[in-house]
Amino acid sequence: MKRGLLALMVLATPVAAQTPGEAAQQAAERLQSARTALEAAGGASDQVAALTQTVRAYEDGLIALRDGLRRVAVRQDTLALELDARQAEVSQLLGVLASIGNAPTPLLLLHPSGPLGTARSGMLVADVTPALQREVEALRAQTTELATLQALQEGAAQTLADGLQGAQEARAALSAAVSDRTDLPQRYTEDAVQTALLLASTDTLADFATALAGTVDVASPDLTPQGDLPLPVQGTVLRAFNTADAAGIVRPGVVIAARPQALVTTPVAATLLFRGPLLDYGNVVILEPAQDILFVIGGLADVYGEAGQVLPAGAPLGLLGGTEPAVDAILTPDASGSAAAATQTLYLEVRDGQGSVNPDMWFALD
Repeated sequence: MKRGLLALMVLATPVAAQTPGEAAQQAAERLQSARTALEAAGGASDQVAALTQTVRAYEDGLIALRDGLRRVAVRQDTLALELDARQAEVSQLLGVLASIGNAPTPLLLLHPSGPLGTARSGMLVADVTPALQREVEALRAQTTELATLQALQEGAAQTLADGLQGAQEARAALSAAVSDRTDLPQRYTEDAVQTALLLASTDTLADFATALAGTVDVASPDLTPQGDLPLPVQGTVLRAFNTADAAGIVRPGVVIAARPQALVTTPVAATLLFRGPLLDYGNVVILEPAQDILFVIGGLADVYGEAGQVLPAGAPLGLLGGTEPAVDAILTPDASGSAAAATQTLYLEVRDGQGSVNPDMWFALD
């Protein structure tokens, strides 16, 4: 278990300014550390927590590797263009070096005008030689870097394939661990019939959330909004609070763009009031982190947990849908951009009492 924790600590280390090759190499090492963490998670005392961190580690590693490979591709193209542009200069430089190398040494030391000319030519050669040496070293560095980047790209396909496979294994292991979990406090037992009647009798998410909160009487802690809670999923806000979508529909929440199969977790300790399909929101999770406060999270493909459970902060709630792109698609520069990969969306709404409030009161939306 110590080895797994050490691997996760490595993954959490900030990345300093790096060359594209260094960034790609470190991302590959992060994926290997995630594999080590996955192997160690089986012996952890809290498998769900360990596997949750492992899934996130794989997500971080894959994002970093994609970014590193994009930078490698850009740098590789830049070097190739620079070398092509300097082709004439390189040919001239090679010709000068060849002529100097082929000339007999005594002739290089003599000048037709006599000793003074020989001295002057020696001074010129002394000035020119360091510049030629710098040019040679610069070209050698560029060609060496280009060869290194090409080698990195050749090995990237297998690294990506292993990372994607490891991420799938971690998600499957997490799903199984959540199903087998029995250590969570249970605040109440869901009345399945009553919940089904509520679903059948309500036409909007707001009505359902309000009615559901009225049927559940649990003692929730006090919690003051600070605007610093993490988003339930790693992503970026695509549509702000009370903003119309392409169809002109205004929803009192925010839409978050994220990658396929991304893990969704609890932002803070909360009671799970509901999980399941609801209207046109897909699978919905409703959390009560504090008295009269509801977090409504919609758009999941898979959901975990049971209604009535008290979930700790960072507990897994489910996964987004979609399919991870194939390795070839990721390696293609035009298809590997961050924006293009964030093809899934998650809906987040915060309700305070009878109405919705801007989620930025509770969450760090930026």
